[in-house]
Amino acid sequence: MLTKRIIPCLDIKDGRTVKGVNFVNLRDAGDPVELGKAYSQNGADELVFLDITATHEKRKTVAALAKKIAKHLNIPFTIGGGIKTIEDADMVLNAGADKLAINSAAVRRPEVIDELANGFGSQFVVLAVDAKFNNGDWWVYLNGGRLATEIKLFDWVKEAQERGAGEILFTSMDHDGVKTGFANDALSKMSDLLSIPIIASGGAGKKEHFLDVFEKGKADAALAASIFHFKEVDIPDLKNYLAENNIPVRTTKK
Repeated sequence: MLTKRIIPCLDIKDGRTVKGVNFVNLRDAGDPVELGKAYSQNGADELVFLDITATHEKRKTVAALAKKIAKHLNIPFTIGGGIKTIEDADMVLNAGADKLAINSAAVRRPEVIDELANGFGSQFVVLAVDAKFNNGDWWVYLNGGRLATEIKLFDWVKEAQERGAGEILFTSMDHDGVKTGFANDALSKMSDLLSIPIIASGGAGKKEHFLDVFEKGKADAALAASIFHFKEVDIPDLKNYLAENNIPVRTTKK
C-alpha cells in the first residue's frame, strides 16, 4: 500500500507566507524560505507553494522564490500561481520545482492541461481546484476563490483527469481555515470517481482530522497550513499518531 503524504502548504503574498479563514482575513505566517527549510527537516513529505494573488493581480509565478527555496529542500515541492502557458511551466520547473499547479487558467482554457501533460508528463501536472457547496452541489471558483463559475466540481475533475492531469489538489473553501475537519464526503466521492491521486485541503485542525481524511475521505495526501505554520500540530507527532492507527506513512525520528 502506498504511503499517505503530509504536505504543508505555503500561501504566498508579496513574498511572505500568509494564512486566512475562508480565503480572506490574511495574516502573516513567516518567511517561506525559512518555513520550507524547517518543514523539509521536520518530516514533511512534500511542500506546496501557491502565490495566491498571482492570477488576480496578473503577476507571474514565484519562480524566483522557488530558486531560493530549492536550495534548502531535500523533498519534492509544487509551485502554483499564474501559470498559463508552456513557457510559464518551463520557468517554474527550471527554477527547481518538481511539479506545477494550475487552477484558474485551466478552467478558462482546459486545453492547457493537455499541453502541459504532453509537454512535461502528467506526473508534473497538479490541477488545483477551489470549490464551495451550495444549492445542493459543489461548484468551482476562480481567482483565489473570488469568482464563482457554473462548473460542477466532479465534472471538472473528471475532465481534468481525462486531459492528463496527474493529481488533484481539492480545497473546500467552506472548510478552509475553520479547523473543523476536511470535506470527507466530497473527497470520498472524488476518490471513487478518479484513478489519479487526490490531495485534500481545507479544514485541518487536529491530528484526528488527518486520520478521518485518510479513512473516510480516502485521500492520498493531506495538505494543511496554519496548524503547521503556527506549530499547533507537529509533523513527527502527527505521523506517529497515524502510524499507530494503521495509516501507512513515512515516519521520521525527532
